[in-house]
Amino acid sequence: MKKEIQLGYEYFKNSTELNDIEKKLFEKAKLARENAYAPYSQFLVGCSILLENGEIFSGNNQENAAFPSGLCAERTTLFWVAANFPNMKIKKIFVIGGPRESYEKTPPIPPCGACRQSIIEYETKQHEDIDLYFSSMNEEVIKIQAIKDLLPFYFDATFL
Repeated sequence: MKKEIQLGYEYFKNSTELNDIEKKLFEKAKLARENAYAPYSQFLVGCSILLENGEIFSGNNQENAAFPSGLCAERTTLFWVAANFPNMKIKKIFVIGGPRESYEKTPPIPPCGACRQSIIEYETKQHEDIDLYFSSMNEEVIKIQAIKDLLPFYFDATFL
């Protein structure tokens, strides 16, 4: 029996179409991207996270000469937030990335597989979906309602 998976998402041509909180998340992620440590790949990623109390935190990717010892922006930010606010629900995650230079033709950059799996852990822990936005420096934005939409056959604690 063949089954199909459908993906529902919203597309924004640029950041002017976002609401006020989404614009703030976009700007915080964009600013965090500028401070990314990516001397090897020259691929800069910033991330911002909105907590249920309204606070926003941001982070960026951190590379290391001893590859793969670096860490993506999403996990850098997510793990810091979880360590410092362990009982606070995450409402939204915004990711923006692309090459340091010549990013004009770069599409919106989604989280990698490891980041998707990490985000699933927190959606499962808080029993609530997390809105996920990913963008390019061109300001195109894609919004999905839950990371499960990008990782439909996910692994979580129910398998243990």
